[in-house]
Amino acid sequence: MTDPDALAAWLPPEGMTGRMERFEPWPGGGFRMVLTYLDPRSGRGKTSESSDVTEAAFAELVPEERIVQRVAFESPDPAFAGTMTMTWRLAEAPEGTLVTVEATDVPPGIDHAVHEEALASSLANLAAHVER
Repeated sequence: MTDPDALAAWLPPEGMTGRMERFEPWPGGGFRMVLTYLDPRSGRGKTSESSDVTEAAFAELVPEERIVQRVAFESPDPAFAGTMTMTWRLAEAPEGTLVTVEATDVPPGIDHAVHEEALASSLANLAAHVER
């Protein structure tokens, strides 16, 4: 979660790719990621028709326990304005590490069901990434 190449590989949900433009893995640092839809004609992007650009700040980095990010989308649409908080929790489990994520203050333009599906996809990508 603090390796830019790994994060760009697993964080984008199914149907998207990620490219890291900036990465500062310390409290107060953050990252800028461009998420691009594999189908550019989908027209679902928040920043452009085919992309979402996010600015994330690390509010907390507690090794092996918790990562708290403040995430904002670059968008001309006020429905996507605001900063959501994403809290990633890590806990020991018999089979390895259990990772959960909670998103709060999600901008109103982000459909709840679609967001939950995207987060589940990211978690599945993370599991596949670390199990290789």
